[in-house]
Amino acid sequence: MSLGLVIAKARKDAGLSLDDLADKTKIRKSVLAEIENDIFINCGGETYARGHVRNIAKALGADAKEFIRIFEDEQGSETRSIQDLLVETNVIKEQREPRKVSWKVLLVISLVSLALVGIAQILISNTDTKDVADTSPTASAQPTASNSPSSDAPTENTYSTGSGVEVIVNASRNNSWLFVADANGQTLFSGQILRGSTKVFTSDTALNLKLGNAGGVDLTVNGNPIDPVGLDGEVVSVSYGVDS
Repeated sequence: MSLGLVIAKARKDAGLSLDDLADKTKIRKSVLAEIENDIFINCGGETYARGHVRNIAKALGADAKEFIRIFEDEQGSETRSIQDLLVETNVIKEQREPRKVSWKVLLVISLVSLALVGIAQILISNTDTKDVADTSPTASAQPTASNSPSSDAPTENTYSTGSGVEVIVNASRNNSWLFVADANGQTLFSGQILRGSTKVFTSDTALNLKLGNAGGVDLTVNGNPIDPVGLDGEVVSVSYGVDS
């Protein structure tokens, strides 16, 4: 029995739906469905896939070591083709058959392009023949450009639902899957943080984080750097409040 079938059976035996398992693991339902069909291409690489498998086993009360053993037998680097590994790690894209374009579509595009060129030439010609006397001799006042940059503009790497607690996540060593929510359960971020990038999260009372590769990132809580919260490939959940 493949790992996907083992996970699906364990989930059903536990009386859980895919939605229930997604809530327990914070893994997207679509990714869980693919894993149960032995598809790991959207897990973000072998390290993240192994972390997902370990997290699923814990949520189902199953033997995580046995799940990882089956994963290694079926999906480990030594048993995968070079093509599959390159596609999974986004080094190359999966080859797809090129889409054929109908000659009718090309003909329509050509005719529209010619029509636009003709209209543009007519407009330019009409502009050139306007009476020069219509031009006012009075110089119009030139607006003064403001050199001051707009302040308080939010950056794409800042996520906030308040200002009581601040957590800075720096992927200094490796990529990591990251989920962040505030004390009310509102999701601030869910996705991958790439190596070398930094994201800032703030909230009124507390922030709850789930890291898919805890050893790959550094955390700064309320201005204070903290020790790594886990090892490479380890899935770790942490929470921080105003007094952290």
